[in-house]
Amino acid sequence: MITGIVVALPEELSTLTSKKLDKGCVEALADNILVIYSGAGAENARAASELLVAQGANQLISWGCAAALDKSFRPGDLVLANSCVDADNIEFDLNNENWLAHTKACLDKRLTVNIYTGKLAESKNIVASSHDKTKIADATGAIALDMESIAVAKAAQTHHLPFLAIRAIADPLAMDLPAAVSHALNDQGDVVLGKLLTYLLLHPVELPGLVRLGLHFNAAKKTLKQVAKRLDALTMPLKAH
Repeated sequence: MITGIVVALPEELSTLTSKKLDKGCVEALADNILVIYSGAGAENARAASELLVAQGANQLISWGCAAALDKSFRPGDLVLANSCVDADNIEFDLNNENWLAHTKACLDKRLTVNIYTGKLAESKNIVASSHDKTKIADATGAIALDMESIAVAKAAQTHHLPFLAIRAIADPLAMDLPAAVSHALNDQGDVVLGKLLTYLLLHPVELPGLVRLGLHFNAAKKTLKQVAKRLDALTMPLKAH
């Protein structure tokens, strides 16, 4: 069994490997584990998933951070999806009960944060405001939100492969994201440092929010690094997913 892992951001990739990968390049973390740095967004994630499958992956993981849609979730808490709802509000089950149960069993009592299982929602763009996140939570019943997992899940369904979403909370429900984050993204979903710094020079009031988001993001990365230590056990073959 070869596991393919889709990672959207370089900072999320760093929780799995110290190597610097170009976007769209596949790297072997082990004989049976491949990872690809996709870039942000559904289209990038879909293309990355297809490339992993073409290179032999027969189960897929969406790995990285997510926004909380539950007010009790704290930065660093872990979300494992058991169902999804896409940006068109179409729901689908992941049929990953065995793999999900196996993953929870591997991680229970080994993480210092809470582990939650529930529905994962898709966003086509960054959802910056607490108000908008609350609206999505009320409309979908989802517990967390990201931009890539549903695209990976759909690719897995197309190829009849097992799928797992492993997402750490970096963005609490009550937090409004700094406007600088959206402003600094280019059309490929990458943060352009020059745009970010220019925006900060013109809007210095944004700095405290960025610092706070950085602390939350570090908490999420810490959790992902803990999970990464168990990756061999999480991806071991099961009789059926």
